[in-house]
Amino acid sequence: MRKITDIVIHCSATPEGKDFGAASIDRWHKERGWAGIGYHYVVKRDGTIEPGRPLEKAGAHVAGHNANSVGIVYIGGLAKDGKKAKDTRTPEQKTALRTIVAEMRRRFPEARVLGHRDFPGVRKDCPSFDVRTQL
Repeated sequence: MRKITDIVIHCSATPEGKDFGAASIDRWHKERGWAGIGYHYVVKRDGTIEPGRPLEKAGAHVAGHNANSVGIVYIGGLAKDGKKAKDTRTPEQKTALRTIVAEMRRRFPEARVLGHRDFPGVRKDCPSFDVRTQL
């Protein structure tokens, strides 16, 4: 198993109220020329946690930090207009995120929990909420 130092939370940057899952993200990432879904877990609007890339494989979600991180994405993160960053997490997603983060912290107790935007040089609002105060 890889040494995990970071658990990284993302949003899918999709409009509020629209539901997608791991299969959609896998398709989007392949369309960009990637090997497949870059996240390890996907949290759907109903709170379902879907597997993405196998945990044993490095993700493709934070440039320069993939080798030692786990990527978790929730569906949403944009207002209905699809442009403005917004915390669109449903109550079910909030619960599911707490659950998957707790599981990852049990497996990797030394790992930090960060949002994508918390990495140096990242110019995104992702995941559209403050991970450090809410998770």
